[in-house]
Amino acid sequence: MDNIVDSLNKAYEKFVLASAGVLESKESAGGQKASLTDAALENFKEKWELFRVACDQAEEFVESVKQRIGSECLVDEATGLTTTASGNSGGQAPAAAAGAATSLPPISAVRLEQMSRAVRWLVLELQRGSGVAPGSVHSSSTGFDARFSEDSTQ
Repeated sequence: MDNIVDSLNKAYEKFVLASAGVLESKESAGGQKASLTDAALENFKEKWELFRVACDQAEEFVESVKQRIGSECLVDEATGLTTTASGNSGGQAPAAAAGAATSLPPISAVRLEQMSRAVRWLVLELQRGSGVAPGSVHSSSTGFDARFSEDSTQ
């Protein structure tokens, strides 16, 4: 993260210096079109593009961190590992408070990952238009998926 911030800072400083160079060259040319002004404008344009690239890279990094934090929060919520910043209500443990708030029992992170993969696979199949062939679904009328051992205990 420090590298991204440093890169963005350096690109910004170079951009500001290039813009100052344009203003100085225009002033020294007396407002007339001069090769010095053209060179300063080209430098400004180059530094502007580099600054935009650095901004885009920083934005991509922030988005990836947001997604990772969101995924970690999802796993924490699903596994009952969440804690509240304001403390627990009624002296409940964090997992009990989370379970009471959602009224769903916590699941293991491994189980959550398995379900996530299954959902992604189904989405890909549906996007391809193939759907799921009859008999390929491993569900029973009891509402659980036989591929996952945890479901059989429910």
